[in-house]
Amino acid sequence: MPKELERDLGLFAVVAISIGAMIGSGIFILPGLALKTAGPAVILAYLLAGVLVLPAALSKSEMATAMPEAGGTYIYIERGMGPLLGTIAGVGTWFSLSFKGALALVGGVPYLLYLFDLPVKPIALALAAVLVVVNLVGAKQTGRLQIAIVAVMLAAMVWFVVGGLSSTSGASYDGFFEKGSGGLLAATGLVFVSYAGVTKIASVAEEIENPDRNIPLGILGSLAFTTLLYVLIVVVMVGVTPPDLLSDSAVPMIHAAEATLAWPGVIAVIVAAVLALVSTANAGILSSSRYPFAMARDNLAPPSLTAIHEKWGTPVQAITLTGAVMFLLIAFVPILQIAKLASAFQIIVFALVNGAVIAFREGNADGYDPSFRSPLYPWTQIVGIFGGFLLIGYMGLIPLVGAAVIIAGSALWYAYYARSRVQREGAATDVFRRTVGRKAVEQTRSTFEMGDGYEVLVAITEETSEQRERSLLRIAADIARDNDGCVSVIQFDEVPDQVSLQQASETQSPADIEFEARTEPLTEEFDVPVNYGEIVSHDTKRAIVNFAEHEDADFLLLERSGDPLYAPIFGTPIEWVTRNSPCDVLLIEDRHVDRIDSVTVVTDRGPFDPQKITVANALASEAGATIELLYPLATSATGTQRNTLDEYLAELESLCSVPVDRSIIETDDPDREFVSKADSDDVLIIGTDGGRVWGNLFGRPADKIVDSVDCTAIQVNPNRRTSGPLRRFVERLVF
Repeated sequence: MPKELERDLGLFAVVAISIGAMIGSGIFILPGLALKTAGPAVILAYLLAGVLVLPAALSKSEMATAMPEAGGTYIYIERGMGPLLGTIAGVGTWFSLSFKGALALVGGVPYLLYLFDLPVKPIALALAAVLVVVNLVGAKQTGRLQIAIVAVMLAAMVWFVVGGLSSTSGASYDGFFEKGSGGLLAATGLVFVSYAGVTKIASVAEEIENPDRNIPLGILGSLAFTTLLYVLIVVVMVGVTPPDLLSDSAVPMIHAAEATLAWPGVIAVIVAAVLALVSTANAGILSSSRYPFAMARDNLAPPSLTAIHEKWGTPVQAITLTGAVMFLLIAFVPILQIAKLASAFQIIVFALVNGAVIAFREGNADGYDPSFRSPLYPWTQIVGIFGGFLLIGYMGLIPLVGAAVIIAGSALWYAYYARSRVQREGAATDVFRRTVGRKAVEQTRSTFEMGDGYEVLVAITEETSEQRERSLLRIAADIARDNDGCVSVIQFDEVPDQVSLQQASETQSPADIEFEARTEPLTEEFDVPVNYGEIVSHDTKRAIVNFAEHEDADFLLLERSGDPLYAPIFGTPIEWVTRNSPCDVLLIEDRHVDRIDSVTVVTDRGPFDPQKITVANALASEAGATIELLYPLATSATGTQRNTLDEYLAELESLCSVPVDRSIIETDDPDREFVSKADSDDVLIIGTDGGRVWGNLFGRPADKIVDSVDCTAIQVNPNRRTSGPLRRFVERLVF
């Protein structure tokens, strides 16, 4: 039986860890840099950043009460958005927290250097080693240490605020908005990372007592307190310190303390700064180490990272790995720049967190029953998503590139390591699947409700036999009759370029005479208006397309033919027609079925095209037949996916005017199953899937199926001008 993490973190420990994760480099290092960007409006930047973090805090509070598991952000995004985005969030947040922890340790040393002449990196490495050992000993010890650190730190910072407010000068705030809205938003994006720690307590949710109560109170309470404290501290810093001195210093709070609290205040600020930055690193190790732990439990990382120490009850290898990364960063990497890059990714992660809540609520995720629910849903989440991406737009190119590198690396890790080890999908996938399914049903309903009647064009050549023409006309008539339409049968004659079209049109060949003689009685055989005629051209394929466009045809019926040897290089005339046709094209493979009792419709790696259902319903209605909808589903598919697809097929069934059997086939070889099922039916309706180059070189699955079955087959090629490639990709991805 796997070991569980001990639940021994109370509310005070939760608040202390959350505040300790926030108060660090964000207030002791960044105000000077933000002042350069926004001027005195840096005060408002801290307030705006806190407001924009609130949606993610509310979203995390909700999800943490529903899933109080180690891993926090990773767990929520992985469950809500799927394993791929979960991997990106887990790896990226793990690195960003490691970066921030290393930055906090290095950033705290300049405050010590104000009193002592010490080397930066050795001291930072020594502090990192101590904190790793503390985290290995256990979460309870970590929480107690955090409470002590935060208590001392907050006492000094409250003294700084109370003692400094009376010394502020109104003149220091002149030109408050001189940098404009662009400067304000850029500064807000810069200081956004100051609040990143507010939600990190969710990563140790599995170790929190009474998580339903303590997680929301801890997250929201610490955010409100820290936002107020940040704003007041920056008000004092801007109000008592010359702007040039403040913006150019690595220790801005010391200069502010010198102006208001004298030497005792400077000592207090130094102590607070060192404790704050140490606590940031401590909370960073505690929370970030739980990301590889949680990912390993979900098979997205090596299983050795799930090992829990027999005595201490902590994920030893995960903590050790996180500590090793921090050592490398401190020793070899310019931490400040990387931390800025990681802050941009943190904004992206918060956007994903907000999206995950929407996915859980809309996707009917099993077991999602939070005791705390985010207010003003979904507007809270929408504001958080768009607000975060708005900030990224003002942060410059380098943070975007850095975030892109982390995303790409995480995606590669998922593709080459994790993908084959997981068989899950996120709640968002089902949301998209349901949305796509509803749209497909509505398109099918709209197609059924067309009131103008179908104009069906049957295009034949001089080589088309009477039997083939009769079969094509029979299918066309059934489609047209079902919607009070009409049929046009046109024989397209092609003559050499050197022959005048006028001369050719005035001369009737034996084939023309035979066409008219056999078509006239056919027009009386079917209870639908049938027009017929002949068109002479130098290029049959272009003539067919032009005529279909001129007649505003809804369907174009062609006789399916085998591909010549040159097809992989030059393509075929029929392929050209289907690609350029202004309407839906039906390629008919007639196998002389006398009576139609069943019509089988198979999917083309996505929702059923409305045209397939329309044609199937028309044929079955006229013949008194039944329709069978076949949908393949991988054996690894989830129960949620199966239920959603069954509901989708049931909605399609309700649109049809004939009996419908719907079958979801669990198979990893759908082509073989399609052939087996369709062989016993009378008509198969299928698509023309496969790109031109790939299909011609390696064969299209639909063509192979049609060639393998014994029944009449109709290949439906929808007018792709109404459905772009991105939309088709999304449909096939979620279905």
